[in-house]
Amino acid sequence: QVQLVDAGGGLVQAGGSLRLSCAASGRTFSSYAMGWFRQAPGKEREFVAAINWSGESTYYADSVKGRFTISRDNAKNTVYLRMNSLKPEDAAVYFCAAGIMPYNSGSYYADRLRYNYWGQGTQVTVSS
Repeated sequence: QVQLVDAGGGLVQAGGSLRLSCAASGRTFSSYAMGWFRQAPGKEREFVAAINWSGESTYYADSVKGRFTISRDNAKNTVYLRMNSLKPEDAAVYFCAAGIMPYNSGSYYADRLRYNYWGQGTQVTVSS
């Protein structure tokens, strides 16, 4: 069992930066792949970024490549999402998630159905 607590959202101007964090409880955090998803009003939850259990492999949605960076600190049971050059279309509720991936394939990491545990979400608002 893993419990996730998202934090770090807020209001930022377009072009600004934010760092989200997701703190996990449980001794098996390092066994899980971690992902960030987001959901804007009236839209489906979409994949943003993911990282494998060791931190060696990362995956990004095309819309955030080059602007967002996912990282993890297994000693602190925490995963981060650094978001730079934010755009109004990045505004959403951001959720972290944990799951076990059978393969190191981007298609698995981007599939929200592969994740068993979810944080409560943190709101990101980007003003233009």
